Amino acid sequence: MQLDERRIEARALAPGMYVCRLDRPWEGTPFRLQGFLADSPDQIKWVGENCKSVWIDVALGIGPPDVARSRVPEAGLLGAFHYRNTADFVEELPQAREALAETACAAASLIDAIAAGGAVDAAEVREAVQPVVQSILRNSDTLFWVNTLRASAGYAYSHAINCSMLAAAFGRHLGLPAELLVDLAGGGLLLDVGKTRLPESLVTRPTALAPAEMARVREHVLQGAEVLESSGEHAPEVIEMVRTHHERWDGTGYPRRLAGLEIPLYGRIAAIVDCFDAMTTPRPWAAARSRHQALQEIYSLGDAAFQGELVEQFISCLGAFPTGSLVELSNGQVAVVMMQNPSRRLRPRVMLLTDSCKRLLESFEPVDLMDQPEDLPLSEQLNVVCGLPVGAHGLDPAELYL
Repeated sequence: MQLDERRIEARALAPGMYVCRLDRPWEGTPFRLQGFLADSPDQIKWVGENCKSVWIDVALGIGPPDVARSRVPEAGLLGAFHYRNTADFVEELPQAREALAETACAAASLIDAIAAGGAVDAAEVREAVQPVVQSILRNSDTLFWVNTLRASAGYAYSHAINCSMLAAAFGRHLGLPAELLVDLAGGGLLLDVGKTRLPESLVTRPTALAPAEMARVREHVLQGAEVLESSGEHAPEVIEMVRTHHERWDGTGYPRRLAGLEIPLYGRIAAIVDCFDAMTTPRPWAAARSRHQALQEIYSLGDAAFQGELVEQFISCLGAFPTGSLVELSNGQVAVVMMQNPSRRLRPRVMLLTDSCKRLLESFEPVDLMDQPEDLPLSEQLNVVCGLPVGAHGLDPAELYL
């Protein structure tokens, strides 16, 4: 991944910036990891006293005041609302479980009906995604944690649910009005509705497709939009998402090779969401990447396949190690991320799964990586060092009854 590094004077380092390079060797510094989030006065003081310049990564932390890339220029639409969690993680758990079960059941019925040649009722779609949207509005982490523990129901169904959740959460982060979050969630649910019009053997084939076959698969975009248009009463934004989620910022996408702001906002959001979930979900023809690795790859495609500003906001929305990620800690233990700490995205709350030798623990223990003694040296503090794909070390959170 090409980091978006910015060189600043050491005395300009501020809380929330992620330091990826120093103007001196890391050896002999109090920082055990080569890269850290500046989140304590002692760190900032040490850098100011011992360095002249540092390099910060504006994808993993805040940027200097003159960096405005993270502002998405959609006047009058984005940032109109500022959401706060109204339920804590534990309080939302039973509601999130119920919401996910309701939406998953409704989504399966919708997809099966469409595959049988039926119409797509707009009211049913909105009703299907409402529980997911309401849960995400109450707490931005809990539903993703519950979804991590849900057994896969097959790629088509899981992809629909995941894209619906991701689109709603991303819209919440961008400050879109609640009624538009429902459209985003509905569009995410229906992104691949056109694939129900293709032979299943073509969609699920585990080997490479011939050019003519690939062209046929790409027809699912327009076929999906046609299904929705013929069903009537779907919001224009939902149809936009389905029609443009494979367009690319640099004009290399399909079906119309739209570029830049020619692609509607909902389509630009859908492109990122669709790609992220595809990368992180096992498919017949590709192994799943870790969520962290997928974010790195998407970041490297900013201002090429995807709008750079939106990519930065997506990473900010999910965190460097999104909720549900398997991660390895600095002591060698493996954990799964339970929830984000918004002020310190690299210090999430996690559930410990193994000991330092990767042996499964008899009982799983939640740990908040922010809750460490203030006088504990940085070299001894517990941190996330890397993300892991589902299945690493034989671990799948959905099979562990967390």
